[in-house]
Amino acid sequence: MVKTAASVWSNCLKFISDNISDQAYKTWFEPIRAIKLDQTILTIQVPSKFFYEWLEEHYLKLLKIALQKELGPDAKLVYSIVMEKKFTDKEPYTVKIPSSNREKLKPQELDAPLHLQNNSVQNPFVIPGLQKLKIDSQLNVKFDFNSFIEGDANRLARSAGKAIAVKPGGTAFNPLFIYSGVGLGKTHLAHAIGLEVKDKHPEKTVLYVSMDRFAHQYSEASRSNNRNDFVHFYQMIDVLIIDDVQLLSGKKGTQDVFFHIFNHLHQRGNQLILTSDKPPVDIQDMEQRLISRFKWGLSAEIQPPDYQLRYNILNHILEEDGFELPEDVVDYIAKSVKTNVRELVGAKNTLVAQSLLNRKEVTLELAEKVLANHIDHQRKEISIDYIQNVVCEYFKIPLEKVQSKTRKRDIVQARQLAMYFAKQYTNASLASIGSQIGNRDHATVLHACKTVRNLSDTDKVFKGYVEDLKRKIGSES
Repeated sequence: MVKTAASVWSNCLKFISDNISDQAYKTWFEPIRAIKLDQTILTIQVPSKFFYEWLEEHYLKLLKIALQKELGPDAKLVYSIVMEKKFTDKEPYTVKIPSSNREKLKPQELDAPLHLQNNSVQNPFVIPGLQKLKIDSQLNVKFDFNSFIEGDANRLARSAGKAIAVKPGGTAFNPLFIYSGVGLGKTHLAHAIGLEVKDKHPEKTVLYVSMDRFAHQYSEASRSNNRNDFVHFYQMIDVLIIDDVQLLSGKKGTQDVFFHIFNHLHQRGNQLILTSDKPPVDIQDMEQRLISRFKWGLSAEIQPPDYQLRYNILNHILEEDGFELPEDVVDYIAKSVKTNVRELVGAKNTLVAQSLLNRKEVTLELAEKVLANHIDHQRKEISIDYIQNVVCEYFKIPLEKVQSKTRKRDIVQARQLAMYFAKQYTNASLASIGSQIGNRDHATVLHACKTVRNLSDTDKVFKGYVEDLKRKIGSES
């Protein structure tokens, strides 16, 4: 019987299917087509460059054995890769890997993959060429570890980032999922990790991109029929940093492509660093398979800075800027501005600007006068502590009772209402709310929110409590 490309490949597939899982076979071998047989040289067509790379990395020995069984020890393999053409409805074209690039299928020579002669994959950052060294990391050199001041609020996230910088992809922190409210330093930390990786591992490609920009690039690639190029580009990255990953919420198509990029990078041992304004469990309208993967590594929260950290950050900023402020002024700002680092910097800038413009020496009196409105605004911002105090005052219950372990009905009800309004009025994570209200876990906070909603719908008296408290808390914002 005369052998054809189809018959040879069909026999190879029978052998391959007996040696791998059904899912792997359907994913990586069913899409392949045999298109040419020239004596002992079989040409197969694969859907993309990524497909080819995956086969070379994971199934090379299996392909070798299957092909040698059919064509003998001199068997050779040629890949024909389907590439998408831009701005056209014409038939796809192929980029062939000449057989001269492929030596005879001998075990000692098959460990090294083929090298594509075509480098047509487009970089969405419009940087020519595919060589890794030509990819701009998009990192801000000002956001390094030296300017990221450590404290209790960020120690876990910072320590994990330092470990990753030493061994990217080689720690248990993959992905590293950093979450916090606004202005607390998660973006700064993400840049710092990337910069240190580049310093310690100059051979690795590092890329920082906001999720908003990633989604826009994917949309543009889809419109121009360049989805393959988009995916291939991101699959090249050794350390991928995605900022504000919660912006994937509701974007089904982008979620799907990001899922595949995430899987590819993670399976290859490449490092992923993600930032968000909330923990994975709180992200709404996100595929569960993505939420699950976000929790594979380490989820580290950056909390609002305590007084000591605010004081240290302020002194560092002043030193960097070349300004000196009296000790009592630094202490006053650090004690008064409590929300986040951004507000702290804003207060310092306001005071220094007023001093320079009015040619007045910075004193505590000037600081109190200049920052009065700024700090008054800070005080009006709703905090979890404020919510607890309002709820306790409304029900005439001591705060320590709400914070205690007691299960008395009136105390539990007040505690649940405090959790409910903390979820409504702050950006704190469920875990952070629970830790500040009685040292409970995030599941207790979820249950509390559900209970409050259900009682509001079924109990008129309880609904009155909710409306009264809403007015009292809302009047402070």
